[in-house]
Amino acid sequence: MTSAAELKRLIGQRKAITVPGTANALFARVIQDLGCPFPVLDTPQIQFSRSSMKPNNESDSGSAIPTDSPCHRRRSRRGAAALPHHRNRSIQVSHSTQEQGAETMTFATTKDGTQIFYKDWGPKSAQPIVFHHGWPLSSDDWDAQMLFFLAQGYRVVAHDRRGHGRSSQVSDGHDMDHYAADALAVAEHLNLKNAVHIGHSTGGGEVARYVAKYGQPQGRVAKAVLVSAVPPLMLKTERNPDGTPIEVFDGFREALAANRSQFFLDVASGPFYGFNRSGAKVSQGIVQNWWRQGMMGSAKAHYEGIKAFSETDQTEDLKAIAVPTLAMQGDDDQVVPYKDASLLQAKLLKNGTLKVYPGFPHGMCTTNADVINADLLAFIRS
Repeated sequence: MTSAAELKRLIGQRKAITVPGTANALFARVIQDLGCPFPVLDTPQIQFSRSSMKPNNESDSGSAIPTDSPCHRRRSRRGAAALPHHRNRSIQVSHSTQEQGAETMTFATTKDGTQIFYKDWGPKSAQPIVFHHGWPLSSDDWDAQMLFFLAQGYRVVAHDRRGHGRSSQVSDGHDMDHYAADALAVAEHLNLKNAVHIGHSTGGGEVARYVAKYGQPQGRVAKAVLVSAVPPLMLKTERNPDGTPIEVFDGFREALAANRSQFFLDVASGPFYGFNRSGAKVSQGIVQNWWRQGMMGSAKAHYEGIKAFSETDQTEDLKAIAVPTLAMQGDDDQVVPYKDASLLQAKLLKNGTLKVYPGFPHGMCTTNADVINADLLAFIRS
């Protein structure tokens, strides 16, 4: 447990501090050290933040301290000097895991009650660009793109798929239909219109189903981008003889169930970014960030998601999309073979554009962000 001296030091430096309810006695001792006999509060946690001057539990008297407490009476008699005050510090009492410091995490609620975490940055009047992440990651995987397009003046939005990242780890609904419906919940919650939807890998399947089933019929979508995306169908079948054999996906499931943590490290340090290629410059930061995102999510969502991204036939989704759509993929994609993905997407789309990148891996949005961002911007502006 953090010592009283350490808490006092952090308070003086105006650092963000979270004190669990079980540590209220320790918090009281720190306040006493600062010159006020503050009573122990019966709350699950107490938070300090630099973000706001006013506590969310502040009374009409302008104090976050109970009016009948000894500390409040001392302040009334002696003034604010009785308790050191910092302009950028506030006290927040939170009863929700959705509280992060003084900022509330943002969620949209789906029809089945699932909480979908989302980010919404930039001017609300600007054209929105909505990012859909791949398996088993989160909206954090779009950092390089969100910051880039934010600087270009766009409104950027991204969400964590159900069971992934900070969204609800629900038991059911880990299929493409629910993924698309959850994307609609975010779009409706934020009233997104004239949006460009960009999906990577499984997120590309989510974009295809969302645009075909909801976004295009409702007039919400301007353009779409499929990046290293799974449609039309990854699985090898009689109708898709060049697909990936079911044994490969069974292997994914077996590895995930046996040791998800190691499996995720192996994927990130190997084929996902092409780090297994001769002469590749491996970034441990990228590998660890991939692993971090994956391990935030639900093992059940990830296990069942393998079926969703590998066995969902989205041929009809692609045929139904009429808005301008860019299909982009590296020809060294070791996760989703480009000949069975982007090449077929371009043939099925009514208004499709194909761009293949020699030597680029599945995770090219990260490893080759400068090239991908520039091409995305050119397509959006065209």
